[in-house]
Amino acid sequence: MFDLVIRNAQLLDGTGEAGIQADLAVAEGKIAAIGPELDCGQEELDAQGLVLAPGIIDSHTHYDAQLTWDSSADPSPGLGVTTAVIGNCGFTIAPCRSQDQRLTMANLAKVEGMSMAAMEVGIRWDFETFPEYLDMLEQGGLGLNIAAFCGHSSVRTWVMGADARTRAATAQEIKAMCAIITQAMAVGAIGFATSTSGSHNGDGGYPMPSRLAQDDELRALVNAMGKQGQGVFMLTKGAKTSIEFLESLAADSARPVMIAALLHNTTRPSAVFDDLDAIAAASKRGHELYGQVSCCPLSMDFSLQSPYPFEGIEAWGLALKATPRELPLILKDLNFRSAVKKDLQTPQAVRLFNGQWQNIKVVETVLAEHRTFEGKTVADLASSAQQHPLDWMLDLSLRENLKTRFVAELLNSDPKAVAKLLNHPHSAIALSDAGAHLTFFCDAGFGLHLLGYWVRDQKCMTLPAAVRRLTGQPADIYRIPKRGYLKPGYWADLMLFDPLTVGRSESQRVNDLPGGGPRLINHAIGLKGVWVNGQQVANERGRVSSGDLAGCLLREFGS
Repeated sequence: MFDLVIRNAQLLDGTGEAGIQADLAVAEGKIAAIGPELDCGQEELDAQGLVLAPGIIDSHTHYDAQLTWDSSADPSPGLGVTTAVIGNCGFTIAPCRSQDQRLTMANLAKVEGMSMAAMEVGIRWDFETFPEYLDMLEQGGLGLNIAAFCGHSSVRTWVMGADARTRAATAQEIKAMCAIITQAMAVGAIGFATSTSGSHNGDGGYPMPSRLAQDDELRALVNAMGKQGQGVFMLTKGAKTSIEFLESLAADSARPVMIAALLHNTTRPSAVFDDLDAIAAASKRGHELYGQVSCCPLSMDFSLQSPYPFEGIEAWGLALKATPRELPLILKDLNFRSAVKKDLQTPQAVRLFNGQWQNIKVVETVLAEHRTFEGKTVADLASSAQQHPLDWMLDLSLRENLKTRFVAELLNSDPKAVAKLLNHPHSAIALSDAGAHLTFFCDAGFGLHLLGYWVRDQKCMTLPAAVRRLTGQPADIYRIPKRGYLKPGYWADLMLFDPLTVGRSESQRVNDLPGGGPRLINHAIGLKGVWVNGQQVANERGRVSSGDLAGCLLREFGS
């Protein structure tokens, strides 16, 4: 007798092939059999009219800190995710010496929009090294399967201390970093991750440490990762990092390179496709490169106390380094404003904001006299006031002690262009950023959005193709064995859904972070069940507490 039999489902196996009507049986956490009229199970479920697919593999998350206080990685399991990859962009919390804990948290608060108060209360620092961090996660139990990148900024800080964010590394320091990465790979890291993005700034406006790495450092670290024939190199690309250089790293290390974040920018509409074409050309030359794309528009809720959309503007750097007392004076300064306006005259494909003032709306004002501004765009309001949009926005925020709330739809706002990205043969659909930017947006349900909005509503791709993009393809790219497919002997990571209703809800704000801090979450629509390693973790009503520790730490990957 099987542990579970799901009967009469439309099975989409993760290969992209058309589905079949069949039963699927689970025993001892694995798929035991697939076929018609299977033997009985201790638990049986009739899935007539529903689709059964592998669970979603979310390859771009930032749950590194959250997992130390919330082993379930909420809300991802309730949104169909059964495996998550953490440590993307190199923004990890391990390795970390005790004296660098506060700096690490302050950096994450700035670069990933995480709550400093929540991290101060919530992070369990029962580790210093990367191996100790993995051991802690494994011993504490996990609500879904977790694979971890070794992160460049943390490795740099371990070796160089505060200097990691101000200078190039010496040969000896690079050698020390290589040793840490080699050790991380030996204990089960999925690869090595970094960022050269100009929008990635840490505490005090300093660049995140990885941005100070020169080409020789990156090459040495990627080769250290790949010297045992395993690992994926993940990089969030800055304007000065070329696809040609990244192809050379793939060639030297003989390892796959995942390049983020390839989002469509209406001010430079061809740039992202130029990158994908270069990635395709590299792949034809035998070098394995992928471009990480998103199926969600990049929208952010923000104030000028934490203006993440503007932080990639070079002239804004002066404001990034300002103290709370200095900041209003800088924002009033006409020279500062002129420099920002000048920078915005030259759009950059990798920069979040390029002067699309019509895409920024006032969400919430502090003063009653400004309530009429709410719901209107900065472009329209500035035009009515006969001001430049930057001046209007800064003046309003200054009058409200920088507490005015705005929302910006920054990238991926053109549906036709996004559809083209999603169907590109060398793109990988991800970029949920789950665990980060918690007060700005929640894209943890990106997979359900793909299945509902893009497949059912927009008919952008077939349902089997979309399931493959969320399951089998990431399993192949990241060399995750026996997951991502419905095959006998594979782990029973499963997602059952109604293709006619599947999707995600609108985001809502809750106050459930450590210390009562706020975050945005959304809920599944049309999702009937999620199983991790054969244990049910969610049903149509949401999370199932009996599956809270169904996951495992993934330490073994293919070559």
